Amino acid sequence: MAEVKVFYDKTGNTLTVWFADPGQEHVSEEAGDEVILIKDRSGRVIGFEKLNFAVNTPDQIRLSFESAPA
Repeated sequence: MAEVKVFYDKTGNTLTVWFADPGQEHVSEEAGDEVILIKDRSGRVIGFEKLNFAVNTPDQIRLSFESAPA
């Protein structure tokens, strides 16, 4: 089973999503539109960060996940 970790920083207005262990982070690069790609040593994207992500009611953020057909 895949695990996705989502962190919202209301002070910094950032949303960070991890698809792998955050300890594997090696480099980050700006992708545009205030999105930072987080990569491991092999260059594989293991997460991303959205800058200036503001939510009016941070205590009620809802997440929804869908799996694409194989």
